[in-house]
Amino acid sequence: MTSIHIIDDDEALCELLGEYLRDNGFNVITSHDGTSGLDTTLREQPDLVLLDVMLPGQNGFDVLRALRKESHVPVLMLTARGDEIDRVLGLELGADDYVGKPFSHRELVARIQAILRRLQPQPNNRVGALTMRPESFEAHYHEQRLDLTAAEFRVLNVLFERVGELVDKDVISREAFGRRLQQFDRHVDIHISHIRKKMTAIAPAPCIKTVRGSGYQLLAESP
Repeated sequence: MTSIHIIDDDEALCELLGEYLRDNGFNVITSHDGTSGLDTTLREQPDLVLLDVMLPGQNGFDVLRALRKESHVPVLMLTARGDEIDRVLGLELGADDYVGKPFSHRELVARIQAILRRLQPQPNNRVGALTMRPESFEAHYHEQRLDLTAAEFRVLNVLFERVGELVDKDVISREAFGRRLQQFDRHVDIHISHIRKKMTAIAPAPCIKTVRGSGYQLLAESP
């Protein structure tokens, strides 16, 4: 059974949301502060984490920052403020998606299921210096492992499946995250930037090309 770890200090919300998730076939773990939430995640290794931004002690960003040093578990951020800076910071730290409070339970489950579907095993593939292994969520570049977050892997995989094509950023957002790109939303750009930095640490010319105002293109061979 797929396990979901809710880290939120609102115990009433955790109880209601946990009941709804269990009714939809998930196993649910709950924590109510950042420190215990981080420890429980690393110990229990759930399939996905629902992480509130506003937590006592370590806030959600602190937890995510520490978690990404140890784990690639998908993280869906919950934020009451909904500020763009919170969304951008969460994505920069390695969050896979975010939902603003208050949220629809049905929408949240749909977001969870979309993330989990993208984790399903697929055949191994290689193009040029890049190898994608979806069954283990791994990517190798010039025979060296790319230390990607789950979100970064999905973005790269969208380009990989369309190697040589110019892919619009909205297409990347819909296929990698299950939602349309909003005005001034830079989450695709942020993930691409992180992927490029990790590629550049291995080889000086990453194989992702930017077409300004249009999107991105994965080249079959590095330039």
